[in-house]
Amino acid sequence: MSVATADDIHAPAAGRNIIGPCLFMAVFLFYWVTTNPYVDLRGTAVLDPSAGSSSSINQIVTIGLTLSLMAYGFMHPMRSIILQPRVLLASLFTWFFVTAFLSNYPMQSAKTIVLAILTVMNASIFLLLPASERQFGKLVAIGTLIMLGFAYFGVIFKPQLAIHQASELREPMNAGFWRGHFTHKNAAAGAMVMAAFFGFFVMRVWSRFLGLLIIGLAWFFLLHTGGKTASAMLPAVLVISWFFERYRALRIPIALGGVAAFNLLAVGSAVIPPFRALVNSFGVDPTFTNRADIWRFAFTAIEDNPILGYGMKAFWQTRELVYSNNSIETWAVEAYNAHNSFIDIWLLTGLPGLIMTLFFVLFMPLKALMRKDGVPEAQSHITRLFVRVWLYTLYNAGLESVFFDSGSYQWFSFCVALYAFRLQKVDLVTDAAPKHGASAHV
Repeated sequence: MSVATADDIHAPAAGRNIIGPCLFMAVFLFYWVTTNPYVDLRGTAVLDPSAGSSSSINQIVTIGLTLSLMAYGFMHPMRSIILQPRVLLASLFTWFFVTAFLSNYPMQSAKTIVLAILTVMNASIFLLLPASERQFGKLVAIGTLIMLGFAYFGVIFKPQLAIHQASELREPMNAGFWRGHFTHKNAAAGAMVMAAFFGFFVMRVWSRFLGLLIIGLAWFFLLHTGGKTASAMLPAVLVISWFFERYRALRIPIALGGVAAFNLLAVGSAVIPPFRALVNSFGVDPTFTNRADIWRFAFTAIEDNPILGYGMKAFWQTRELVYSNNSIETWAVEAYNAHNSFIDIWLLTGLPGLIMTLFFVLFMPLKALMRKDGVPEAQSHITRLFVRVWLYTLYNAGLESVFFDSGSYQWFSFCVALYAFRLQKVDLVTDAAPKHGASAHV
């Protein structure tokens, strides 16, 4: 990979200093606020299998932002980072298209893959937009506060749309839990966890007061979402990432071992009775809020088509599945996804898709991080932020379907973390006080 000189990196064109931050905020708010906040979950439309399809407005905005980012990124000195690693991504998405064209919904699946490619491309350019670490912190703070503003505005002024209601046709048992402008309490809980990570970062690079404010607002909202897993994972990831950063020998056990152990216990409890008894002995719900039924059903489907899969967006919420005879045997046919990213990728894109995805999201980032014995305090803030985002998403992927969810703030932020590690590998994370007064590029 070619590396731009320090002068190239730290002396962007004057126009880029204006366009970059504006694009940054537009992209941030697109993923964290969306074009359709405060979705009404009380209408019968939510029961339609096609209700979860991406809207035309969403797709148009995605394409518009992508074109703008491409125009910016391809003029940047660090444009070689865009869509890396290209051989792996080309192989991965080519295989995805193969599974799509062999599926029952080839056009729907292919459209989903195109949007997934655009999302990864956007993430690969995103960190090229700010001119410095401090500006990155400032933009993240502003974007996060706007997101929190939308969440609290909904709770205060639109409670029927921002707090789960007993009149909702799906999951009325969530009544009373806050969701803000998000579609579900779990999505809101995950957003608040990441917002807290942003708050810690803002404290160190820009404003201690605003950082603490973000952390406080995010934590208070998180407590009202009823997201027990997210509430437990926030402090857990903070502690685990501390050990990950400081002890190189623990990085593989934390990343590979942690993900493997979590999935073995969680998914194993659904299909292996001894694991179910072990999880139950810890005082943990062995069904993981009824996810076990979904996982058992997903494994049954995988057994029928383990290599090719069923195609992206061509299994869950299809009319053939929702209205099939299986609905008599299990409610899992009505699930939106497998509630496990690894199972979902295997189910939808087959075993080759799962293996290549693991290289993209786990093995290659870990390889990049293993090359660092730790970074000096002045250089570590961005790395620390994205290690937390990366670890949280990997662990959360055992309970939610995150990978290649194009409209998801979590998947986008996770992809940004992957490219942050690549930027770190080429030493773009420079000293906090660069020579000649230049700003440190993110």
